[in-house]
Amino acid sequence: MQLLRDEQYLLDLLFRHELISAEQRKMISLKKELQRQNLMHKLRDRGIDKEEQRLDLVDVIISFNLEIPGRDGDLLTEEEVIRTVAADKNLPFKKLDPLELDIEVVTKTIPQNFAMRHLLVPFEIRNGVLEMAIYEPGELAILEDIMQAKQVKINPHLATKTEITRILAEFFGFQTSISAAEIHLGGPKIDIGNLEQLVKIGSAREISSSDKNIKAAVNHMFNYAFDERASDIHIEPKREKSVVRFRIDGILHTIYELPKVVHAAMVSRIKYLARLDIAEKRRPQDGRIKVQHHSQEAEIRVSTVPVSFGEKAVLRILNSEVLFQEIGDIGFNERDLTVYKSFIEAPHGIVLVTGPTGSGKSTTLYSTLHHVASPEINITTVEDPVEMVYEAFNQISVQNQIDVTFSTILRNILRQDPDIIMIGEIRDYETAAHAVQAALTGHLVFSTLHTNDAVTSITRLVELGVQPFLVSSTMLGAMAQRLVRTICPDCSEEVVMPIANLQGFGFPLPDSHEVVLRQGKGCPKCRGTGYYGRCGIFEIFPMSDAIKAQVALSVPASQIQKVATAEGMTTLKEDAWDKVRRGITTFTEAVRVTGSV
Repeated sequence: MQLLRDEQYLLDLLFRHELISAEQRKMISLKKELQRQNLMHKLRDRGIDKEEQRLDLVDVIISFNLEIPGRDGDLLTEEEVIRTVAADKNLPFKKLDPLELDIEVVTKTIPQNFAMRHLLVPFEIRNGVLEMAIYEPGELAILEDIMQAKQVKINPHLATKTEITRILAEFFGFQTSISAAEIHLGGPKIDIGNLEQLVKIGSAREISSSDKNIKAAVNHMFNYAFDERASDIHIEPKREKSVVRFRIDGILHTIYELPKVVHAAMVSRIKYLARLDIAEKRRPQDGRIKVQHHSQEAEIRVSTVPVSFGEKAVLRILNSEVLFQEIGDIGFNERDLTVYKSFIEAPHGIVLVTGPTGSGKSTTLYSTLHHVASPEINITTVEDPVEMVYEAFNQISVQNQIDVTFSTILRNILRQDPDIIMIGEIRDYETAAHAVQAALTGHLVFSTLHTNDAVTSITRLVELGVQPFLVSSTMLGAMAQRLVRTICPDCSEEVVMPIANLQGFGFPLPDSHEVVLRQGKGCPKCRGTGYYGRCGIFEIFPMSDAIKAQVALSVPASQIQKVATAEGMTTLKEDAWDKVRRGITTFTEAVRVTGSV
């Protein structure tokens, strides 16, 4: 018997657990068939076969978007329903995290068609027991057949249909593609000392089939990366295998371990998409891929370099939703937001954004340009390379091989009548001098520098050769930033910390014996890390008259820092502590990110 299609059982259970009201229960009973038909029509319009989808009563109930009684704004979800059924049947609920699953266990334990038909995901073998996620608790008898066939004990868990179907589609799709490609590309290992290697030339059909499988594998990898919110994909050749890792919220996770024989084919496919030279494997190359995931477009920057065991490829995913944010949503406190808005509303001058690689400088600059963009303003950018192509900007890519550099482009773009200029990075005196000249002639210039804090950007410009009086007359201000992981909202909890444990890190601590902070205890949503997503911490100082006078006198950066702090500048450590105190991030994360500042 399929319990999730049993109206009386399911509605009684949800009503008993106060997840639906008596009125909602009656409405579901009256409108369920009409709602089912509406869902069928929507699925057909999207090209999804109704037999494949197998709509049941849970799908129908969830589609009503019911508000749970007594929980204002909290809608009834599939997970809430299945968790309730699991508790009623004394079965554990399993939140399927793709990063925790072993692709071999998922795809090699039971056949794909059988798993898809019965919605089963074997996810772990522990102490000789096979842990199995199932959707329909009324089909536990199926597990008896598997136990007899496999001669293994099975421990069942309930999971949502959405997660089960997604895992099966992604894992079987990727594994099938890789396995098929391995068969076509496989063969005896090459002994580089043997000059008489026999090379089997594949037939046209084999080459075409292999190419198709590699294409599918790369597509699955891209979809998986988007679904997991990855910012970077690393494809790394090792001695006996190839490893695929995703960077999620700043931390790298190993996703796949692939047969070494398919590594070169996958990298070649990526190089082809990025319009790189597939035959060139001895030198680094850079390119880009424009992709669409569902209705959302993204840019993927591709970098390949030769390493010990082959070519390593790193793909940086640039999502327009991340790069183009509202200025007020980036993470500024009230004072910093006011100061930064004064920068971008100025008619001319230089604004510098500083920080190491991966600190969110591109997001800040793109969000800023998006904020000021209008038909009345001519925005020109010079980037190496162009991060995200956006039609509101006139974007120029640096090409060193034909002498199209930051400095040479800046000589020419002033004739293009720009209002705002964004320079990807000031690296040398020529670029700095042209930026100063642009600011002096009435242009607003944004750029980046690699310095540890905001005040040191002045010292850096002087070290590059810019005269101090030119720095003081053209700079509007500078900003340093970092990214910290934010506490997962689903498992955030209060924790009492003794002040003695927090001392010695440079944070502005309160005068008390202990302080109440927050941390994530770890949950399925955050994969047990306690963190979900990231936000910025900032240090912004404007070039006030007092600071201009200090700069003109070439005083040390430490002295300028004191003046800026006295005028109200919030340092990186102070902003980090403010976000710790407000429960946005943890003390440990603040120490990790600001420890070298």
